[in-house]
Amino acid sequence: MDDEDTLDPFFAEGLVTEVMRTIKSGKEAAVWLCRGGPAAGSPLLAAKVYRSRYRRNFKNDAVYKEGRLIQKRRIRVAVEKKTRFGRELEDGWWVNRESEALTTLHAAGADVPRPIAASGAAVLMEYVGDEEDAAPQLLRVSLDAAEAQRAFDRLLWNLELWLSRDIVHADLSAYNILYWQDRAIVIDFPQSIDARTNPNAHELLARDLKHLCRHFARYGVEEDAVDLTEDLWGRYAYARL
Repeated sequence: MDDEDTLDPFFAEGLVTEVMRTIKSGKEAAVWLCRGGPAAGSPLLAAKVYRSRYRRNFKNDAVYKEGRLIQKRRIRVAVEKKTRFGRELEDGWWVNRESEALTTLHAAGADVPRPIAASGAAVLMEYVGDEEDAAPQLLRVSLDAAEAQRAFDRLLWNLELWLSRDIVHADLSAYNILYWQDRAIVIDFPQSIDARTNPNAHELLARDLKHLCRHFARYGVEEDAVDLTEDLWGRYAYARL
């Protein structure tokens, strides 16, 4: 099925009226710029269409899946045995996880795109950018020292907010942070984990903070990722976030 065919439900619901162009095409997903319909509440939207599991490239995805609770035995067995039904469920899990994480975090006030809808292999969300250009990745933006400190502080505030909602991004880097109109906006949450149940949560939080501190060190932002991790995790563990 073509990516654009996957978006048919969004056309049927009046959320999308036109697929304009590809914003990004990668191993895990393609992102399309769409014109929003009357039901969408935004003139421009981003539609993220996931590849089939055979074309995806989530590295060592077991670390993200640990701690998932699958209560129905039939479903649990299908996933464990990797039957066709189980593989389809796995595909849907990544889509649902991103949609659920964005919904939770946007409602909490986090700097993430506003989710619009999810269907099949696609998530429809707020587009960050204008009609000419999508917002650049943080990696491709040059900031002055004051801008960098503000962006870092705000991103650290976001990580704390996410953790207060039991969410760790688990793959945070300058590649999946957009920078638009003096704001850092975080994307790509399919691998995000539940800090309550995933035994790798502390390690993944530490990795996210390590990547963040390493990127901003080039601007003179001096923060210790280990100290930040222990402070955040300690306050989370004692329900003080």
